[in-house]
Amino acid sequence: MKKLFIALLSFAASTSFAQTVGKITDPVDWINPLMGTQSKPDLSNGNTYPAIGLPWGMNMWSPQTGKNGDGWAYVYGADKIRGFKQTHQPSPWMNDYGAFSIMPVTGKLKFTDDDRASWYSHKAEVSKPYYYSVYLADADVTTEITPTERAAQFRFTFPKTDSSFVVVDAQDRGSYIKIIPAERKIIGYTTKYARGPLPKNFKNYFVIYFNKDFKLAKTWDDKKLNDKDLELTVNHAGAVIGFQTTKGEQVTAKVASSFISFEQADINLKRELANDGFDATKAKGRAVWNKTLSKIAVEGGTIDQTRTFYSCMYRTLFFPNKLYEVDAQNQIVHWSPYTGEVKPGYMFAGTGFWDTFRALYPFLNLVYPSINKEMQQGLINDYKEGGWLPEWSSPGYANIMVGNNSASVVADAYIKGMRGYDINTLWDALKHGANNEGPMEAVGRDGVKYYNELGYVPFDVKKNENAAKTLEYSYDDFTIYQLGRALGKPASEIAIYKKRAMNYKNLFDPSSGLMRGKNQDGTFQSPFSPFKWGGAFTEGNSWHYTWSVFQDVDGLAKLMGGHEKFVTKLDSVFSMPPVFDESAYGGVIHEIREMQIANMGQYAHGNQPIQHMIYLYNYGGAPYKTQYWVRETMNRMYKATPDGYCGDEDNGQTSAWYVFSAMGFYPVTPATDQYVLGAPLFKKVTLTLENGKTVVINAGANSDSNRYVQSLQLNGKPYSKNWISHSGLQNGAVLNFNMTASPNKTRGSNPVDFPYSLSTEK
Repeated sequence: MKKLFIALLSFAASTSFAQTVGKITDPVDWINPLMGTQSKPDLSNGNTYPAIGLPWGMNMWSPQTGKNGDGWAYVYGADKIRGFKQTHQPSPWMNDYGAFSIMPVTGKLKFTDDDRASWYSHKAEVSKPYYYSVYLADADVTTEITPTERAAQFRFTFPKTDSSFVVVDAQDRGSYIKIIPAERKIIGYTTKYARGPLPKNFKNYFVIYFNKDFKLAKTWDDKKLNDKDLELTVNHAGAVIGFQTTKGEQVTAKVASSFISFEQADINLKRELANDGFDATKAKGRAVWNKTLSKIAVEGGTIDQTRTFYSCMYRTLFFPNKLYEVDAQNQIVHWSPYTGEVKPGYMFAGTGFWDTFRALYPFLNLVYPSINKEMQQGLINDYKEGGWLPEWSSPGYANIMVGNNSASVVADAYIKGMRGYDINTLWDALKHGANNEGPMEAVGRDGVKYYNELGYVPFDVKKNENAAKTLEYSYDDFTIYQLGRALGKPASEIAIYKKRAMNYKNLFDPSSGLMRGKNQDGTFQSPFSPFKWGGAFTEGNSWHYTWSVFQDVDGLAKLMGGHEKFVTKLDSVFSMPPVFDESAYGGVIHEIREMQIANMGQYAHGNQPIQHMIYLYNYGGAPYKTQYWVRETMNRMYKATPDGYCGDEDNGQTSAWYVFSAMGFYPVTPATDQYVLGAPLFKKVTLTLENGKTVVINAGANSDSNRYVQSLQLNGKPYSKNWISHSGLQNGAVLNFNMTASPNKTRGSNPVDFPYSLSTEK
C-alpha cells in the first residue's frame, strides 16, 4: 500500500509538471497583480503594487500599507492597510504625485493613517486588474474597488453599528477639503508631489458622491478634528463622514479626479460612470482588460508560464499613463506640467525612457501602435510647452537617470510605421535635445560640449556616469540618423549623427576588451576595475555597459577580436563569480545585491543595461546560446508570485522583456526594422495586430528540455536568419519552430544571417 501511495504521488507530480494550458478565453483571470510586491528598498522583487486600473488610465488605485508619502505604498509582508490610495506612482524611487486616499473605519472615530490602519490577511484579499476586495478585520468592513480611466466606484460592506465612518485623506504639503452634506458629496484637492519642479497651481481635484445621507460630517487638520468648519484649506486636510448601518449594509461611493478643475472631475465622473452600478463598472473593466490582453493568445505552456506571461503583460499596459482629459465639448485637453495652463491635445506622464526605450516602447509599436501614436502627440506637446522632450516624466521633467533616449522612443515609433502626427516638430526636438544641455542634468545632454568635441564625455571633468552617457548618446545619435534617413533629410544634416554613432569606439579599452572611462587628455581612467559599479557607469559596471552598442554589435565584436572571441566574452558574463566593488556608492545598492544572489555570474537581469545582452550571441554565430540563456532567465527570474521579479519591474520594461522573449524574439536595436530571434516559450502564440493581420508562432515540440531551435520556417519556407522584420510581421506571418533538446550549432552561424549592425550596413 505504501509503495502504491508513493507511486501515485510520483505520478501526480509528473503529470502536474506536464500539464499544459489550452486555448484561453479570459486572459485577465490569469493575472496576479501581487507579482513583485514582496519588495523593500534593499532588495527588489519587482517594487510593484497591485495596480487597480484600466490600460493607460489617468489614475490607478492601490491598497496602502505604508505611511503617507512612503514610496513602498503596498508591501506584501505588511499586516495592516491604512487606506485605499488613488495613485500615479511609476516606482517607489520616483514616489507619487496627486495622491489621496479613502478608508472605512468603525467604532471609535479614527482618521490619522496610523490610527485608522486595520489588520488584514491575503486569505481575505482578492486582487484583479479591474477589481480589488479586502476584509478589514479591525473595522469588520469589506472594501471593494472597481476603476475606470479617471474614476472609480467603492463599495463598503459595514456591520451593524451607529459608528460607521469613511475617512478621506488629501495628504500633506497643501490640501483642501469640503463636505457638502446636502449633496452627499465631498470635494477636495491635493498638491503633493515627489518630483519637480511643477507649476505652483498643480492640484489633483477630486469629487466623491455617496449613496447615503451623512449622520456625521467633520473635517480634520493633520491630527486634530475640526468641529466647526466643513471646508478647510491647510497643510494636511481631511474629512470624515459617518453613518448608522445595518449588518451587511453596502454603502457605495463614486469618485473621480482631474488635474484641471472640480468641474472637470465631475465631467470625468459622469462620462465614465454615468448611471452604472458597481457591478456594471466591474463588468466593463473586465471586458476592457480581456479585449486588450487578447491581442496575444498563448497556448501550450504550463499553468505557471501562462500566469507569468499575462501578469507580465498586465504590467506593460499602465505607463506612461494618460494625463489628458475630455472636456465638456468633447475636446482632448490637458493641464500642462510645464506652464500650468490648460492646453489642447494629448499628454502622458510617468515613465523613464532610460528603462523603457529598450522593449516597452517597441512592444507598444508592435501590439498597440494607436496608443503610442497618442503618446507621440503628447511628446510634441511636451516639447512645445516645456522646450525639451522629457527623459523621465513624473509628471513633468524629473532629474534622474542618464541618456537622451527620447530619441529612440521617437525614432522607433516612426520607423515602425506610426504616422498622422507632426513628426517634423519631433525631429526638431531631437536635434535640440542632442546638441544642448538642458535645464537639469537629466534633460538634453549633460556634457554635450565634451561629447561633440572629443567624441566622449570625459571621466575627469566632474560629469557623473560619463561612460554610460557616452555610450547612450552614441546609440541615440544612431536613432536620430535613422529617423533622418526615414524622413528623407539631406546627408548634410544627418551625416554628423551617423559619425557620432561610432563614438562608442572611443571608450573601448583593448587591454581589457571592455568599455572604460576616458580622461579629457585621451588617457583611460585609472585604476580600473571592471567590477566597480557606478563611477563611470549607471547602476552597473563595465561588464554590463560594454554591451550597450545596440547600433553596431558587429563593430563591437570586431573590436574584441572577431566573432569567436566575442562569443567567448559573452560567455564570461555568466561564468565569472558575482563579485562587485560598491565603493562608488559607499554601500551595496539593491541592484548589486540582486545580481549577487541570482547565481548567474555577472549577469544582472534585475536592471536594464544588460537585459539585451543574451540576444547578442546571434551576432557572433551562436544563436543556440541565446536560446539557452533566454529560457534560463525566464525560468529563474520570473514567476507570478509576490517575489516574482528579480529587480525593479520599471514601468513595463522588465515585463516587456519577458513577453517578447516568450514570443521568441526581442528588439535589440530600436529604430531598426528588426527583431532578434530567441526561442518561443509556448507551443503556440497568436499575435493579432491592429491592422487585422495575425502572426502565428508555432513550436509544437516545445518543452522544458526542448528549448533549442533545430530549424525555422517562415511562411512555409526554410528561414536561416537570426532576425525577423517588423515590416514582414505587419503583413501577417506564420513562424514554425522545430524545437529539440540538442542545440543546432550550425544554424545562424553564417555572418550573412546575422542581424543589423551599422558598420556592416550596405
